[in-house]
Amino acid sequence: MSWEENVRKVVPYTPGEQPKINNIIKLNTNENPYPPAPEVVAVQESIRPEEYSLYPDPEASVLVQSLADYYGLKKEQVFVGVGSDDVLSMAFLTFFNGNKPVFFPDITYSFYDVWANLYRIPFETKPLTEDFRIDPADYTKENGGVIFPNPNAPTGVLEDLDTVEEIIRANRDVVVIVDEAYIDFGGKSCLPLLEKYDNLLVVRTFSKSRALAGMRIGFAMGNEKLISYLNDAKFSFNSYTMNLPSLRIGAASVKADDYFRKMLEKVVATREWTKAELKKLGFTFPDSYSNFIFASHPDVPAKELFKALREQGIIVRHFDKPRIDNYLRITIGTDEQMHTLVDFLKNYLK
Repeated sequence: MSWEENVRKVVPYTPGEQPKINNIIKLNTNENPYPPAPEVVAVQESIRPEEYSLYPDPEASVLVQSLADYYGLKKEQVFVGVGSDDVLSMAFLTFFNGNKPVFFPDITYSFYDVWANLYRIPFETKPLTEDFRIDPADYTKENGGVIFPNPNAPTGVLEDLDTVEEIIRANRDVVVIVDEAYIDFGGKSCLPLLEKYDNLLVVRTFSKSRALAGMRIGFAMGNEKLISYLNDAKFSFNSYTMNLPSLRIGAASVKADDYFRKMLEKVVATREWTKAELKKLGFTFPDSYSNFIFASHPDVPAKELFKALREQGIIVRHFDKPRIDNYLRITIGTDEQMHTLVDFLKNYLK
């Protein structure tokens, strides 16, 4: 058909399965197993009926100001969007606009190459080392921009701040995006480096540590000029990207800091227990600083374990891709859920 010649064709991102069945243990999409704070949930009830008929604030002021205050920034240094995917997509469109390839790891968040292809951005993937670490030397060649998650997904590996800064310092003439979707679960953020580098953009999400995946809230922090360029691009697409409940719920979540910290402690404690139990069963994995474990067993293929777990109503993530096809990414759930997972594996591996 002649009209198909003008269609922009891309291979879409494949999200984690959202099963339509009941009575499962869902450990495949890195969601937080705990609800947000009660005062966050109560926000929805405080919205007056007539407010739903009005457009939300296009500047997202209540959320932007809350984030700026929390992180000690100016409001002009904060950009918000409909989940970090929206923020990252807008960043690709805005900052990766040259003829030189954008660099990112070969094992990483699988949306990066989708956006690059969608926006026709040239890119090169840089191989992680055998232990799934970034080699900063790979990012010293001429390029059109750099992006990487820290901690990485799907491996959970955290690079130290010296490594992160080495990459930023070597790429002062392009924008470097550090995707910190999982940073709240361990490690140090590179946010303090904003004071030294005007080409750094730090991206975060409310979907993991703040237990608000269903509200779709993401944000970026950076130099005022970077953020102004992002806003220019956003307002060229849609001025009203964030809905009213998300704005107010997001702001309330930022204020509920005590609850947030306690929730993180629970997830991290369960993660460390699960690491120890999986090691006893012979699993190997890179040390995780996220809310998941990227595990492999020397005797039982990952695909077999994936199917066996699913038959028991335990859903984990398997990536049928080079270098990682013998790994399972296991989200950290509640203590009860992880005990059920470990007990099944003990019996199965006998």
